[in-house]
Amino acid sequence: MTGCSGNQGERRDCWAHEAGRRSHTTARFASDEVSLCFPTVTSPSPDPVPRITGADLQLGYHGRTVVHGAGISLRAGRVTALVGPNGSGKSTLLRAVARLHRPDAGTLRVGEEAVDALAMSRREFARLVTLLAQSRPTPTGLSVADVVGFGRHPHRGRWRAGDPDGPAAVARAMAVTRIEELADRPVDELSGGQLQRVWLASCLAQDAGVLLLDEPTTFLDLRFQVELLDLVRDLADQDGVAIGVVLHDLDQAAAVADEVVLLAEGRIRAAGPPADVLTTELLTDVYGIRIEVDHDPRTGALRTRPVGRHPSRVPAAAPGGRT
Repeated sequence: MTGCSGNQGERRDCWAHEAGRRSHTTARFASDEVSLCFPTVTSPSPDPVPRITGADLQLGYHGRTVVHGAGISLRAGRVTALVGPNGSGKSTLLRAVARLHRPDAGTLRVGEEAVDALAMSRREFARLVTLLAQSRPTPTGLSVADVVGFGRHPHRGRWRAGDPDGPAAVARAMAVTRIEELADRPVDELSGGQLQRVWLASCLAQDAGVLLLDEPTTFLDLRFQVELLDLVRDLADQDGVAIGVVLHDLDQAAAVADEVVLLAEGRIRAAGPPADVLTTELLTDVYGIRIEVDHDPRTGALRTRPVGRHPSRVPAAAPGGRT
């Protein structure tokens, strides 16, 4: 999946024009990596139409199958959270939906007409689906505005031609991720949390219909975790984006998702509304540790609590009623 289509040389030319005459390292980074970050703000859809569907996906590494017969459907205006222990296959499944991991078996189709996604050109696919990857190198010699602008490549001809909507899309992406004041800063001077927001803005500048996020709250402090998940919910509710997100935090998954897909040992154990999937019985079995599930008495929100060998301690009352 890439914004600069064509052969390797053509993609490097595209990036060289964006970044100027930069170092060979930067040019290589550009052609290889920013393709992972191409997303999306689309018009809302009145119906929960499947934007992309994977069926009977078998995925492996070096001849060893790690995901067995998985099916996933991301629908317009819905957030689907993939959860499960480390090594359960959730990130591999997400990468397969992004066409970054070719299936050994199964199908991947987009749109109501069920077009074969694996047969599409990279530019065509990048206009429909994007991934904010879990790990990305930090580019050198580029400003924040440069990196956010890279998200527009699938909509541009060579030398940035033919993208009248680009400036507005970039401006909006920077505004919603609150990085406008960083526009001229070199990205290699940013903190991890700031850089994460820059990559997300590059994604949001895209204008695709499907946004995939692999552990997007990594490197973010608590405030920006909450704001990012609020933004994910807004993109689904207000813009009709179909969103698939890998999360480790079960409470975050319960709060943001319409559907939760629970994986264990490469297989989907359960899929459905959070209250149906995030149960004490299922989570305890999948994670191998007791996980209690209840609801916040004030908000009604589902919440989970892993139970270790040392239960939560309540401070004993001090003499005179002090704690």
